[in-house]
Amino acid sequence: MAGTVEQKLAALGVTIHEPISPVANYVGFVRTGNLLFVSGQICMGADGQLIAKGKLGAGVTLDQGVNAARGCAINLLAQVKAALGDLDKVVRLVRLGGFVNSTPDFVDAPKVINGASDLMVAAFGDKGRHARAAVGVASLPADCAVEVDGVFEVA
Repeated sequence: MAGTVEQKLAALGVTIHEPISPVANYVGFVRTGNLLFVSGQICMGADGQLIAKGKLGAGVTLDQGVNAARGCAINLLAQVKAALGDLDKVVRLVRLGGFVNSTPDFVDAPKVINGASDLMVAAFGDKGRHARAAVGVASLPADCAVEVDGVFEVA
């Protein structure tokens, strides 16, 4: 039976899938003490296809970027579930780092990363409120539009 967090996610139409395997020399997560560091997750759907490809400000819309960030958050949660077995073991989300593949004049990276932040708050309530960075970058792996990493306090 799914825990409380997964039930909240299911009510939002979100299913946690198997985590995406790393594509280089790193691991999906590292736990040290009560902290779980989750590697950057790109905006790949469960079907293995990018949710949004290209740059915000040059072909990728704000709405597409927000949806891509939400997809990154789902991938983060997939890694957390793989690490802990149960999302209810998350004590709180400490920090998200958001990276937006964008043109130099695109200034709405924080709005894009809200797609990830909003999902975390919906899933965890006040435990999902977090510190955050949202930055525009020149490129991301596979020309994906968004990448998000996270730090979680866990039981």
